[in-house]
Amino acid sequence: MINKDRVLKEFFELVQITCSTKAERQVADVVGARLTALGGELSEDNVGEKIGGNCGNLFAYFQGTVPEAPTILFSAHLDSVEPCAGIVPKLENGIITSAGDTILGADCKAGVVGILEALRVAKEGNIPHGDIQVVFTVAEEGGVNGSKLMDQSRLKADMGFVLDSSGAPGRVIVMAPGQNKLDITIIGKTAHAGIAPEEGVNAIVVAGKAMTKLNHGRIDFETTANIGKISGGGATNIVTDKVTITAEARSRNSQKLIDQTRHMVETFEQVAAANGAKAEVKVTKSYDPFVLTEDMPVVAVSTAAAKAIGLTPVLEGTGGGSDANFFNLYGVPSAVLGVGMSKVHTNDEYIKEEDLYKTAELAVSIIRQAAALKK
Repeated sequence: MINKDRVLKEFFELVQITCSTKAERQVADVVGARLTALGGELSEDNVGEKIGGNCGNLFAYFQGTVPEAPTILFSAHLDSVEPCAGIVPKLENGIITSAGDTILGADCKAGVVGILEALRVAKEGNIPHGDIQVVFTVAEEGGVNGSKLMDQSRLKADMGFVLDSSGAPGRVIVMAPGQNKLDITIIGKTAHAGIAPEEGVNAIVVAGKAMTKLNHGRIDFETTANIGKISGGGATNIVTDKVTITAEARSRNSQKLIDQTRHMVETFEQVAAANGAKAEVKVTKSYDPFVLTEDMPVVAVSTAAAKAIGLTPVLEGTGGGSDANFFNLYGVPSAVLGVGMSKVHTNDEYIKEEDLYKTAELAVSIIRQAAALKK
């Protein structure tokens, strides 16, 4: 059985540690010490150096007692979005919130705490289990860079469970999109807007014309596109000759992602050329999509574990990316599990107290279910 008082106390403790992206050192030291105390073989990679941060991804390996069982991976990320300094968590009527001037940090400390508690329960109860690998990533927010840049050879698991989704425990994310980012520069021609505007090509106007022809927003049930930022222009008496635009395309279908990205690139290029301007477009792949099927062991374990503790498993897709996108790419089939966090990335973020406990119970149940399988 999980220790509810311990779970709640640890959650309150961890969310109060400032843990901005690229500045996870303090919370990593606290969590790392606990992984070691639980018997894990702890190591850290050099991703922090690669991204200009002060901490790398943490890896902890726990030897199992059931040699024939598959190795499972538990993962959550250590960083939080801003504002995450000075968080004051409070519990009222079964709901945990911040004081209102910061985020809460349930994204993703709910996952971290659930994993730590499950490891304690397994150790204290001598629960039979296969090998367990824990990966606490850095820099998940703002680009999933912790897992994107990690050495994939460090991953030793047969299946993974990423505790990092909204929705109540029992929600299992089995589909997530890939994402391409586009950096577009429209190059026009400057001129004096009052004396000789006809000699110029206004890059702002060209960009506007291109965007009116762009398929964006919800393209279909698994594909989206968005214009995120437009910058350019200056004085009103100058025909603007340069505009920069940032955009993205997402899809859970790889071909649709390619097609939507191509559409966006070609639209900007063609409209610019037709209006005497030029479009320079740089496409950067952020991450690939993944799709898990119900017959895969990671999905079977997720659903069986939920049912075993009285939860109703719900298999769903999502529109966002996570560390699971890269774990799947690296050959570790990984599902993302709901932990109950709500209104994340806002000062209204909250989590139900009961969902904290259910998340830990679910992780324990996963350990039990996986131990019953054979590699």
